[in-house]
Amino acid sequence: MAIIPPTKKLGGYDFYNNVLGSPKYIVAPMVDQSELAWRRLSRRYGAQVIYSPMINAKMFNTQAHKTYRDNNFNITCGEEGDPTIDRPLVVQFCANDPDQLLASAKIIEPYCDAVDINLGCPQDIAKKGKYGAFLQDDWDLIYKLINTLHTNLSIPVTAKFRVFPTVEKTVAYARMLERAGAQILTCHGRIREQRGVNTGLADWTKIRAVKEAVSVPVFANGNILYQSDIFNCLNATGADSVMSAEGQLYNPALFNGLTAMFTPSSPSTTLSLPPSHPDYLSDEQILLRQPRHCDLAIEYLDIVLSQKTPTTVSAVKGHLFKIMRPGLTREKDLRERLGKTRVNPKAPREGYEEYMRVCKELKERMERDEKAAAGKSLKDLMELESVTGIQVMPHWLAQPYFRPPPPPKPEPESKKSTTPAKRPHIETEPATPNTDGEEAKRVKLDGVQTVEV
Repeated sequence: MAIIPPTKKLGGYDFYNNVLGSPKYIVAPMVDQSELAWRRLSRRYGAQVIYSPMINAKMFNTQAHKTYRDNNFNITCGEEGDPTIDRPLVVQFCANDPDQLLASAKIIEPYCDAVDINLGCPQDIAKKGKYGAFLQDDWDLIYKLINTLHTNLSIPVTAKFRVFPTVEKTVAYARMLERAGAQILTCHGRIREQRGVNTGLADWTKIRAVKEAVSVPVFANGNILYQSDIFNCLNATGADSVMSAEGQLYNPALFNGLTAMFTPSSPSTTLSLPPSHPDYLSDEQILLRQPRHCDLAIEYLDIVLSQKTPTTVSAVKGHLFKIMRPGLTREKDLRERLGKTRVNPKAPREGYEEYMRVCKELKERMERDEKAAAGKSLKDLMELESVTGIQVMPHWLAQPYFRPPPPPKPEPESKKSTTPAKRPHIETEPATPNTDGEEAKRVKLDGVQTVEV
């Protein structure tokens, strides 16, 4: 549909339809990982709306932190928020002071379509700074943060939040966010304590309850590994759109080739189907969803090297390790070489060119392995991982990474009951897709740390 330039401040579904273009496929805000170069790559592969990295409003609104400002939203170079390459765009802030938040939002107001408030980060740094999910206990402050932007900005304010342990409190919270002026709600279906090794599954039933309780658009966040999960999530939650964080980081082509009318099935459910079956997936269809990861990495580096806006070393390195993980876990010498390459942040081109050489050498090795498997279809080469039960693609293809929870600790002998149970009780796994463990985890890869919020 044609996007109608707004003549006045739009909200709710008017904003969702006429400014954002009724999007279904959203890339989440991620600290140091949803920078301009990544946004440009993501748009090439089907992402319809993308969020900026989470920006600390306290640091952004003063010239004393110019380096921080330039690294997180560079206005000087003129590319971030450019309507020709970087829209629709939502800029996300974390904050606990309405005046600081408004001052920061005013700076980027001309360069984005909406400002989002982070109410979901569960990290210790968010607890220490009193932002993200640790504002959940102060509803009056949250109301003021949202309402201040709603009242004083010429663009809408939105909010991304985590659920509470109960549906009732989650719904009451979402309704409060709407009353405060949030024009879109992104509901991450995990509670504040679900992070790191305790991430677990997102609860789609709570997202559905939120969707049914409010009148503004709702984006669903959590449990997205493959394209089939996108449509399972939309059907289960009734949400207007699906947002992905870590799933899209490992496979930036997660949204590639999708239309509103196309409902893909999962390769893991079609392995035994004959080619005549309507759900049969050809190799070409699989490659559309999971391209060769080295090609994606090289394309990303090309963008980094071609644009005026600088990209932080940590962002580039983090992306390369995630995209090429299936190959780097096998070719450990290249993984080590990538990790040890030193890049001068003030003159990064030489270091990035060494990154490019690593990518191209890994590409040659992946082509070697793919050639050795010639004659077999991709479905013949797929396997189901024994611990997680998710499908594993051939190692030269982009694919999600799921961290299984650690095994339960054995119960101390002193706490074991000596009374035998009357009958065993067996609980079954909920019939929802595996989580992508997205957001709210600190991941360390060869000295690179990224936080998805």
